[in-house]
Amino acid sequence: MRTISVVTPCYNEEGSVVELYNRIKKAFEALPHIGYQHLFIDNASQDGTVLKLRELAARDPRVKVILNARNFGQIRSPMYGFLVARGDAVIVMASDLQDPPELIPELVCHWEGGARMVLGVKTSSDENKVIYWLRSRYYRLVRQLAGMETFEHVTGFGLYDRSVVEIIRKFDDPYPYFRGMLAEIGLPHVKVPYHQPQRSAGRTKNNIYTLYDLAILGITSFSKAPLRLFTLFGFACSVVSVFLSLGYLAYKLIFWNRFSVGVAPIAIGLFFFASIQLIFIGILGEYVGVIHTHVLRRPLVIEAERINFDDDDALTTTHHELSQ
Repeated sequence: MRTISVVTPCYNEEGSVVELYNRIKKAFEALPHIGYQHLFIDNASQDGTVLKLRELAARDPRVKVILNARNFGQIRSPMYGFLVARGDAVIVMASDLQDPPELIPELVCHWEGGARMVLGVKTSSDENKVIYWLRSRYYRLVRQLAGMETFEHVTGFGLYDRSVVEIIRKFDDPYPYFRGMLAEIGLPHVKVPYHQPQRSAGRTKNNIYTLYDLAILGITSFSKAPLRLFTLFGFACSVVSVFLSLGYLAYKLIFWNRFSVGVAPIAIGLFFFASIQLIFIGILGEYVGVIHTHVLRRPLVIEAERINFDDDDALTTTHHELSQ
């Protein structure tokens, strides 16, 4: 019997983890020939999420729980759970019930048909229309900068064959951009459309900073185009500046007594070029930050506790193995 590991990252989701567990369990009841394990990785929740997970693990040995020592963020923690999972395939599903567990049989059907990546794609959403529109524009920008196929409105929800997990393991990225990795792999894939409902419980963990972090990570992971564009822009500005300087000089020589350059053009030019330099330094700093993160070589997460794991459990993995 082949097995599937369902990986669910969670943080302060006491109102949804039990319902999610029940819906996933029901989905696999329609797949009696497939074994499954449900791995929750908790990011140091401050509410009753851990208590709920302990109760689930106590009554169902298929439920595995990893409790992080602290909140390691929504980028590192899910990837750690993804790499720890040891099923023949891995399904990634958020704990906020916005990824429909009822699609699991369809995901598995495509996998059994030979697809190594089955991606859930949001074709519509109940989120704010302006936010959805901005996301769409962002994905198109990334696609243009990357110069290769990227996945629009793919949150990570989907099914991934063991071979894909092992390929992603080789990236060895301490601050991974999962969607970028999937696009970089370039394997044939199947897209499964779905409608994303609003949260039924809890509050979103996204804020301006986390959204900005994800947006910049997506660009810096995909492309060096921003660096090159600003280099070209700086060169173009310098050429324009030279011609403007020559024009002012010629005009002054011709109309020496009547034309006064004044302070305004100098001040405007000074602030304009200073702002351009600051923008460029900021973009350069983002890339330097990525390099700094890689150089530190910190682990994705530090575990505080594992629940329902034993010495013979195929899911058990050391951090050394994860870093290879």
